[in-house]
Amino acid sequence: MEIGLVGLPMVGKTTIFNLVTNAGVETSNYQTGKTETNVSMAKVPDKRIDFLSDLYKPKKTTYAQIQFSDVPGLVQGASQGKGVGNQFLDSIRNSDLLVHVVRAFSDPDVLHADGSIDPLRDVETINMELLLTDLDLVEKRIERIKGGKKITKEAAAELEVLGKLKDALENEVSLRQLNLSDSEQEILQNYSFFTEKPLMIAVNTDEEQFKAGDYPRRQDLEAWAAERETRLIEVCGQAEMEIAQLPEEDRELFMEDLGIQESGVDRLARAAFDKLGLMAFFTVGEDEVRAWTIKKETVARKAAGKIHNDLERGFIRAEVIHFDDLKASGSMAAAKDKGLVRLEGKEYVVKDGDILNIRFNV
Repeated sequence: MEIGLVGLPMVGKTTIFNLVTNAGVETSNYQTGKTETNVSMAKVPDKRIDFLSDLYKPKKTTYAQIQFSDVPGLVQGASQGKGVGNQFLDSIRNSDLLVHVVRAFSDPDVLHADGSIDPLRDVETINMELLLTDLDLVEKRIERIKGGKKITKEAAAELEVLGKLKDALENEVSLRQLNLSDSEQEILQNYSFFTEKPLMIAVNTDEEQFKAGDYPRRQDLEAWAAERETRLIEVCGQAEMEIAQLPEEDRELFMEDLGIQESGVDRLARAAFDKLGLMAFFTVGEDEVRAWTIKKETVARKAAGKIHNDLERGFIRAEVIHFDDLKASGSMAAAKDKGLVRLEGKEYVVKDGDILNIRFNV
C-alpha cells in the first residue's frame, strides 16, 4: 500500500512522515522551496504479530508495510507554477490513498503560508490545486484525441467520458464524487487522477487543542469532510514525534498524559486500512511470523496467491484458526485439541486475524 502526504508548506507533513516511518528527515521552521519527495516504508504496528512472535520465537518477524511519500508543500496557484509548482505530484500519482495534512496548531516561530490558521480554507486550497491538476490532464487528452487524424469508436467513447470529467472538474466537483458506471471506469483504467483517489484528512494540532478535542473551524471542517464522506483524524504531530523518540518503557506514561491509547502511526494505519477496505491475515512458524495485507472479502485461494503464485495454483485446502482462538488456547496444539483448527476450501472468505496454513500440490 502506498500513501501520499499532501498539504501546504509548514503544516507538519514531514514531522508526521517522520512519526510514521521513523525516517529522521530534517524539518525546518521556514519555507525552503524543497522539490524532492521523501519516501520511506512504515511498519504497521500490530499487537497480534507481537504475541505470535513471542509464541513462536521465529527467526524473522514481518509486519505489514505501508510506503509513505511526503511531497513538497503546494501553494495556491501551484498548478500554474507558483511556489515550486506541482510537477513533483507525479511521484504520488500511483498512490492508493492521499492523506491531506492540514494545520490547526499555532506557533509564532512557524509562519503559515497564508498568514493565519484556517484549516477549512487550507483544505479547499489543496483540493482546488488537485482539481486543476486533473483538469489539465483531461483537457490535454481531449485535445490530443481531437487532434488525431481519425477518431475511432473507442476514442469517441473515451471523449464522452472525459467530457463528463471535465464538466465535473470545472464545477469544482472531485472525481471521487462521481458515480461512474463500470464501463466508464474501464475506459479510464489507465488514468490516475488525484481527485479520484480515496482521501483522508489528518489535522495536525498542538497539545492543548488535542486534549480539548477542538481547534479553529473544527465544525466547518467536519461538515466539509462529512459531505464528501472523507475520513478525518487528529494527530498531535510534534508531541507524538517526541514521544516516539522516548525509551519504550516511558512512552505509555506520556501517551496517557496526552490522552491517547495508541500512537499516531497506529491510528493513521488503522484508518487507512479501513478506508481502503484492507485487512491482515497471518502465517506462523519457526522460520517466520508474517502479516499479509489483503482486501476484505478475499477468498482463501486468492489469499494463498498473496504468499506465492504456486500456492494459489495448487491450492487444496487451508488450515485455519482465528488469532483470538489461538491466543485463548495458548498454543496451536491446545487449539487443535479443542477442535478450533479447521479445514476450509478455496471459496472460504478469509477474516481479519485468521491464521492460515495452505495445503497445496503443484
